[in-house]
Formats: sequence, C-alpha cells, structure tokens
Amino acid sequence: MRLSRFILQHMESILQSWENFAKTIEPPALTMDSAELRDHAKHMLKTIAADLDTSQTVQAQNEKSQGDAPRSSAETYAETHAAARLLSGFTVEQLVSEYRALRASVLKLWSENTEADLDTDPRDVMRFNEAIDQALAESVARYASMVKQSQNLFLAILGHDLRNPLGSVIMLGQLLMRSGLEDKQALAASRIVKSGQKMSQLVDDLLDFSRIHLGARLPIAPVQENIGVICQHAIDEMRAFHPGSSILLEMSGELEGAWDPVRIEQVFSNLVANALQHGAKDAPIRVTLSAEAQTISASVHNQGQPIVPEKLGLIFEPLIGFAMIDAYRDKRPTNLGLGLYIARQIVKAHGGSIDVASSLEHGTTFTFCLPRHAAI
Repeated sequence: MRLSRFILQHMESILQSWENFAKTIEPPALTMDSAELRDHAKHMLKTIAADLDTSQTVQAQNEKSQGDAPRSSAETYAETHAAARLLSGFTVEQLVSEYRALRASVLKLWSENTEADLDTDPRDVMRFNEAIDQALAESVARYASMVKQSQNLFLAILGHDLRNPLGSVIMLGQLLMRSGLEDKQALAASRIVKSGQKMSQLVDDLLDFSRIHLGARLPIAPVQENIGVICQHAIDEMRAFHPGSSILLEMSGELEGAWDPVRIEQVFSNLVANALQHGAKDAPIRVTLSAEAQTISASVHNQGQPIVPEKLGLIFEPLIGFAMIDAYRDKRPTNLGLGLYIARQIVKAHGGSIDVASSLEHGTTFTFCLPRHAAI
C-alpha cells in the first residue's frame, strides 16, 4: 500500500499514537489541548501525504532533505506547532522528540498493516523522511526565532529599567565629589562615578544590541560637526578613565561633515577601549583621521598580540567572546563583547564601512570610512 494512502486512511491511529507520546513529555502542554494538538498533526500529515503523491526532481529532493525546500509566504502548521509548544514550556529537545515519535509511529503502523499482496514503493519511506525533516526544520527555525526575540526583548526591558537607578548612582556620586570630602572619601566617590558610568555604557550597548535584533534600525541624528572635535572629546574621556595610558591623535585635511556626534564618539570610545584592553601596555594607542573629497577615514592602532587569523572574520560579531575563547590571547573575555559590534552598526547606519587588520609585526588596526554626509 502506498504510504500516502495509508496515512490518510489510518489518520486516527497515527494521531492517537502521537498524542499518547506527547502526554508523556514534561512539562505537559499548557496552551494546547488534545484537539489543538491533533489539529496541527493532522494538517502536517495531510501535507506530507500530498507531497508523497507529487513528482519530485533530484534538486527538490536534495533541498527537502536539508530542510531547504521552497517556502510559501503563509505560515506552515509546523511553525504554528513550534510556537504553541514554546508557549507550553517545551524545550527544543522535546519538540524534536515529537517529530521522532511521529516518524516512528507512521512507519511502524505502516509496516504492521501493509498487506503483502498490495503494491508498495520503497521510495515512499525516503520521501516521507524528507518531508518530516522539512517540517522539523521549519519548527526548529520558528522556535529558535521566537526564543531569540524573547531574549532580546528581555535585554531591552532590563536595560531600560536599569537606566534610572544607574543615573541616580552617578548623580549622587558627582554630588559627593563636590561636597568637600576628604581625599579618601573623594577618591571613593570618584570610583563610584566611574563605575556607574562604565555600567551605564554597558546598559547602552545592551539596549542598542536588543534594538537591532528586534528589527529596528540603529537611530542616528546627523548634524554638521567636525569629526576631529568629536574624536578629541572621546580620547579626553578615555585618558581620564585610563590616566596611565598613552593615546596619540593625528589629524589632517578638512574634517567637517554631517554625522551623529554622540554615535560617532561612541565608535571612537569603543575602538580605543578595545585597543587599551588588548594592546601592549608600554606602547601608545595611535588614532589617525584623514580627509578625502567625499569621505573621512579614521583608524585606531595598537601594538601587542595579534588577533588569531581564523577568528579575524568574527571579531565584529555580537557576544562572540562568550561562544569562543578570546580572539587575542586565548583567554576568557572580561566584558560583554558588544563594543566592536555596536561600532560596526553605527558606521553602517552612517553609510560607511569598517575593517580590521592584525599581525604580530604591524599590530592591530581598526579602520572605518564615513561619507561626509550620513546616508539615512
């Protein structure tokens, strides 16, 4: 018996077998009753049966076996099922186990009920497995997308809620610094302010990260400004935070243009902070600005251990430090690893580009190029 016909004729037995398995998974479904569970599975099985009766090219077979079959714009039942399972508290492993059980239920029942004298086609098993793999790929992709979105939403809410108390800490610390305290107390107040400002920058990075990953474009507000003044202000602040460091600035050409000064200062701060963290302590950080007719180029250079070549292409990826050992010195990172990612997003928002080159002989240089007028 052809497998497609068997699925349609024995739908109730298959659904009951799958439902019995689903009830053994902890936690139990919180948002799906038996009718909803059966409805999803029934439509998925009907789709699979229809697919088995459709002719298929070799290319289509390969795409389907890898979960890359052409998709319609409408949401599939596999995607709907994944969303409901996530809301029910199911893990992705439990979601996958349901498809494994569905596959096993269909093939087991088919083998037990197929009569020897009826026509069978062994290719049906291959086609069925490909269809199950496609449905599984759709479910896992939807599940992962929803998890990622919820995580970014959590980060956005967390960052927003932390802003007010951090602002109060910084303001009170600054008030203490101006209240005529003795040297030790004044130093303690200064450390409170610096720590609060560092935490505030981390919160801002988290908010930018979550905003981008929730689908919003990084906002910029270009105004006419000299980028040399912006860069100088960023370097002055970094020198204040790192009094023992040497940061040199070289500028040439006409540096006027239209860009977001707050955001561009953030780029310089992030790149210089990265150079200070990973560069040789006895060598200066060199910041260079140069002007062309329509563009401005800026570079931040440091000596020291180079970025490992195989990790050079990942250096701008968000949170990469948590997924791999430090790209510079094979050690665990000490920060969120968002600085370079945010810098790239700001440069891209202005219509520019950023790149990095790193070697033991020449050190590490981050270079970004901006149009004189931000493309927004």
